[in-house]
Amino acid sequence: MTFETISSLIGFAFVSSITPGPNNIMLMTSGANFGLRRTVPHALGVSIGFCAMVLLVGAGLARVFEVWPLSLMVLKVICVAYLLYLAWKITQSSAPTDGEATSKPLSFLQAAAFQWVNPKAWAMALGAITLYASSENFFSIVIVAVVFMLINLPSVSIWALFGVRMTRLLSTPVRLKVFNWTMAILLVASVLPMLA
Repeated sequence: MTFETISSLIGFAFVSSITPGPNNIMLMTSGANFGLRRTVPHALGVSIGFCAMVLLVGAGLARVFEVWPLSLMVLKVICVAYLLYLAWKITQSSAPTDGEATSKPLSFLQAAAFQWVNPKAWAMALGAITLYASSENFFSIVIVAVVFMLINLPSVSIWALFGVRMTRLLSTPVRLKVFNWTMAILLVASVLPMLA
């Protein structure tokens, strides 16, 4: 890869990682509801899970969608159903009281697995592999995955930190409930453009 290609890849990784989407909205919500320490596994799961996704998509999974276009439609239906479920879970979140919480943040494995039903993650992975990697050169796929992991983790962490900073504003149950419902609606809305 040339310097210009890597520079362009870094820009693509930053813009696609920092902009709103299901991962970032969920991380902000987790930061606000559970704090930074309990949100760290979620953020790591997003970055490492997405890195693994890029590697597998680059290794040939994208070809499956070309051969069987119906599989892409099935994936979209599963994605939407799961995101609606997560949006509902967000509306049910509440602040921890006396060390207890009515819900839990996503674990590392749950966040990593979520990448496979996240339409934005699919768009990012397919776009990155198409634009910056060669199916004949696995090393180029590895470079794309590593660049994304290095850029993605700080980017998504900003959203978790933003959520943590909002906890003072969300100190009452009513405000927290309004925030959670707003985040749930934004989560659902973030998927609509990718489904068109």
